[in-house]
Amino acid sequence: MTTTFRALLGATALCAAGSIAAAQDPVTLTIATVNNGDMIRMQQMTDAFTEANPTISLEWVTLEENVLRERVTTDIATSGGQYDVLTIGTYEVPIWAAQDWLTPLDDLPEDYDVDDLVPAVRDALSVDDTLYAAPFYAESAMVMYRTDLAEAAGVTISDNPTWTEITAAAEAMTDRDAEIYGICLRGKPGWGENMAFLTAMSNSYGARWFDTEWTPQFDSPEWQATLTDYLTLMNEYGPPGASSNGFNENLSLFQQGKCGMWIDATVAASFVTDPEDSTVADSVGFAQFPNKDGVDNHGNWLWAWNLAIPASSQKQDAAKAFVAWATSKEYTDMVAEAEGWRAAPPGTRTSLYENPEYQEAAPFAAMTLESINAAETQKASVQDIPYTGGQFVAIPEFQGIGTQVGQTFSAALAGQMSAEDALAAAQSATAREMARAGYPK
Repeated sequence: MTTTFRALLGATALCAAGSIAAAQDPVTLTIATVNNGDMIRMQQMTDAFTEANPTISLEWVTLEENVLRERVTTDIATSGGQYDVLTIGTYEVPIWAAQDWLTPLDDLPEDYDVDDLVPAVRDALSVDDTLYAAPFYAESAMVMYRTDLAEAAGVTISDNPTWTEITAAAEAMTDRDAEIYGICLRGKPGWGENMAFLTAMSNSYGARWFDTEWTPQFDSPEWQATLTDYLTLMNEYGPPGASSNGFNENLSLFQQGKCGMWIDATVAASFVTDPEDSTVADSVGFAQFPNKDGVDNHGNWLWAWNLAIPASSQKQDAAKAFVAWATSKEYTDMVAEAEGWRAAPPGTRTSLYENPEYQEAAPFAAMTLESINAAETQKASVQDIPYTGGQFVAIPEFQGIGTQVGQTFSAALAGQMSAEDALAAAQSATAREMARAGYPK
């Protein structure tokens, strides 16, 4: 713990984690974040932090997911120092920590209660047992579906569905004349957009990105089945223009009653069940991420959006105070008081899932925790693999390769090429980039 940070904490009566009442020079923290609902809500709640810390001002840079990743990666790799707090994902944390690009968070206030973090999430954000980012919310993936449409169509979606079950339900619930589509899935290209979903889907089909010699596997029967079935689902039962739809676009479609099913991040559950924003809030059911018949693997998605401090920031103490506040149990309580327990940031703290008020208010709580605990990120495929990661491959090169493959598969969804041609292009491009990067290492 730095001397300044220790003094600030020692001089403060903490009414919430991260409060600094001690006198200090005014500072402005520049915070880069993603434009999703939970992060926007955080920005709206920060008056409590600035009132407790009058010498700290906050400046927000709020960006679409792909743009955020590009700008933040460029800045930290060049030690640009443009940002003091970064919103980054589970993928970046261990890679960037190994490069000494992130500040260790091993001196957070005692009442922050690091031991309350969900073990799978804490482990994913630690290197050699040192925490390098604080989770704002964490997620796995699951099926969200319209119970009223399913009932009207005469279909049942089990708690642990297969893709055969999902396909039959999508067909039965599709009513194009009424602009109701049986299924909504990500189509927007990006390693964290369509490839997050398609990598999880491929895992559930028994596929893998690479064999043990780091040879790409897009020419395998498992990937052929994955992409073919995905394109069939989207072309026959999905919304028009799906190749442009990411998380936010599909969330809007589902809330408007346009989707029979949406398979995506568990964090979406609080938004689709919010009666103020969702027209179908009272008719939403939940199920585990599907698996292909005969494959014992339900997707293995594990992700957290986290707050981290770049080593290049010159405002380390103020940044730590903000990170501690925004990811604290006290912040969760504040959200619950303002907007109800259903809106509490999910997936990060064990105490939240032990809270009877949250359990009662959030019908998705048990399914969310079950999905997170079921993620096997150390071995995402049923086949032998040389990498870790659930819906991504945890190597530095994956950002570029994943985005390139995502563009190819999005083009196939847009009808610009066949599944066979898209897989062949993905195979050759990935092999070329891996050879250029020196794999196998």
